[in-house]
Amino acid sequence: MTEAAGRTSRGGVGAWLRLLRLPNHATAVADVLAGWLIIARPEVVAAPPAAFWAVAAASLLLYAAGMVLNDVFDFELDKTERPERPLPSGQIAPRAALAVGWILLLGGIASGVTAAVLSGNAATAIVAVALAAAILLYDARAKSTAAGPWVMGSCRSLNWLLGVTAAGGPTANPEWLPAIGMGIYVVGITLFARTEATRSSRTPLSIATAVMAAGLAVAAGYVVWLSGEGGSGWLVRSGLDNWLLLWGVLSASVVYRAVRGIATPEPALVQRAVGNAIMTIITLDASMVLAACGEPWAIVAFMLLGPFLIGRQFIPPT
Repeated sequence: MTEAAGRTSRGGVGAWLRLLRLPNHATAVADVLAGWLIIARPEVVAAPPAAFWAVAAASLLLYAAGMVLNDVFDFELDKTERPERPLPSGQIAPRAALAVGWILLLGGIASGVTAAVLSGNAATAIVAVALAAAILLYDARAKSTAAGPWVMGSCRSLNWLLGVTAAGGPTANPEWLPAIGMGIYVVGITLFARTEATRSSRTPLSIATAVMAAGLAVAAGYVVWLSGEGGSGWLVRSGLDNWLLLWGVLSASVVYRAVRGIATPEPALVQRAVGNAIMTIITLDASMVLAACGEPWAIVAFMLLGPFLIGRQFIPPT
């Protein structure tokens, strides 16, 4: 096999799946599903309306665009720090990745507009456009600045709000808390991951861990409020204390992995902590769904963990 033929073989579907960080897309869908459910509040599992599917498509397309454009703008840096990635390794041409990134971004906006029409809520289109702008800002300009993690966190908050607005919300101020809290949580993840390719410093990692914990506390405030409103049948039966115990266990798993990375700030442990924190987004979302809609919908949300776990066996999530 010639060198050119080998490169073509390596640059097929597998290279594109690595470029897209495909397992992570499950976290984007989990956010949109949870956002839609905390507003719609169904306790019986049934097929969601067309507006939900349109907004889920918007989330997936915009997330994919962000992953592709991230590597396009990082091409020169990745030649040094991550030469094994699809673009610097020559498996995918940067020009092709740029074209695909723009197609995905515009497709995400179009899907968001479609969801706005189907739901009758113009806010969904506004959120989709804002999310696309935040993705471009992060990838092209903000990533290496002090504002970078906060822009990334805003992307996660806006992704949550895609689902919230498609269901007609928010209808009460506390319904903003999951989007805000999960955004802050992702700020912490981004701070933690900033030097994951090299040896990290303990102080920035410690600050990042504190930010993640703060975001989790803010998101939990939604369920504290919801318990006063009644919440799902599960929340009424089991009580707020049991939900907080569940949330505490999930939070502790994130902090534990982060502390291991702080103790030994080598790339492998830091990257594992980041991967675990990203994966936990799905179970955190499912926990909020449990409080709002009960066990059946929580199981649906939790099942998104399956594609993530299977996918990351073949495709690195970071």
